[in-house]
Amino acid sequence: QFLGSTEVDQPKGTEVVRDAVRKLKFARHIKKSEGQKTPKVELQISIYGVKILDPKTKEVQHNCQLHRISFCADDKTDKRIFTFICKDSESNKHLCYVFDSEKCAEEITLTIGQAFDLAYRKFLESGGKDVETRKQIAGLQKRIQELETENTELKNKVHDLENQLRITQVHAPPAGNVTPKSPSTDIFDMVPFSPISPQSSTPTRNGTQPPPVPSRSTEISK
Repeated sequence: QFLGSTEVDQPKGTEVVRDAVRKLKFARHIKKSEGQKTPKVELQISIYGVKILDPKTKEVQHNCQLHRISFCADDKTDKRIFTFICKDSESNKHLCYVFDSEKCAEEITLTIGQAFDLAYRKFLESGGKDVETRKQIAGLQKRIQELETENTELKNKVHDLENQLRITQVHAPPAGNVTPKSPSTDIFDMVPFSPISPQSSTPTRNGTQPPPVPSRSTEISK
């Protein structure tokens, strides 16, 4: 179980880690009273450092490079507790990481110590050239971790967009059920009725109007 990490004033010292353990134990007690569980983690220990991973997703939560770890110890009063102090690569602050392991606290502390011995032997064999290689590897590991985080964020965004698209398709009307709207008829769009204008009389050459043509009578005057 990973109790967490807290900033410390010194890079090493038994009293330094004891204060950190007390602080994080108290914080765990508060979280338990609120119903929160202490998260479980998986540790990967090598000559390059200690990685703290999520046991299910294998996502790297913390990558503590070995050359930045300045102190490591298990608690003699509580056999379940072990700690190490690591200098943060970004803030340059010393952080104390505290773990609770039911059976493996002392073994894990010894394993980290063995990693230091192997790294030191490799350093002597390479004549000090391995330092730059480790720095390059550490930089690449950090970049990989950043890319994995970005990849996870992009996957979440794609998932959200897919959900929004499904919701939009559900609310959209099905094709073929749209009733065509009849064109509006405006009275001003209609062609007005034009009455036939009466036949105008044509004047004669001298300008006088011709006499009206008498209508034919059906009877002959006697």
